[in-house]
Amino acid sequence: MAEIVKTIVNLKNKQSNTIVAIDGLGGSGKTTITKSIAENLKTKGYNPVIIHIDDFIQPKSVRYNKKYEEWFCYYYLQWRYKYLIDNILCPIHEGEKVIDRKIELYHKDTDEYEVKNFKYDSNKSLLLIEGVFLQRPELKNFFNYIIYLDIQKDIRLGRVIKRDKYIGNDQQIVDKYKRRYFPAEEKYISTCCPKDNADLVINYI
Repeated sequence: MAEIVKTIVNLKNKQSNTIVAIDGLGGSGKTTITKSIAENLKTKGYNPVIIHIDDFIQPKSVRYNKKYEEWFCYYYLQWRYKYLIDNILCPIHEGEKVIDRKIELYHKDTDEYEVKNFKYDSNKSLLLIEGVFLQRPELKNFFNYIIYLDIQKDIRLGRVIKRDKYIGNDQQIVDKYKRRYFPAEEKYISTCCPKDNADLVINYI
């Protein structure tokens, strides 16, 4: 962790507006490592701003479009990429020094958007974005540094079975991952080669 944080600090010192992506498939540990990176950066006097790609998803009516297979919906219809780019990624990438605006974040329980304040000050802030499929062409060029968590599929499945109880029992969770998430992950790996293109690959979390 010390080396990761050192690398990020060096990037921040060279370029005031810095965006670090923590990429990985479902259950790979993205949230855990992002929190750890943020805590370490705070001890060095920085103000890491964390955003989660799942805060920028489409409502259920869009991402579960009955016209398409579930994996297709997950890969192609799940996220509001343009909204994320226009309101956060592009302004930071283009050098905007201070951002203080209201943004819409998805609320899973209500299937609606909550308006919250987003603040970023390039003097001390840097952006950490975590989520799946971050090395897609729509997003990857906005990032200064990309970390990819390459965790074995069986380990990830064990984690999501414990975590995603909202889906149902263990078998229902497995069935949904086989139907929706795993095929989309295979599409991502085959088209974007995230392990090959990341700045850092981690396979132990």
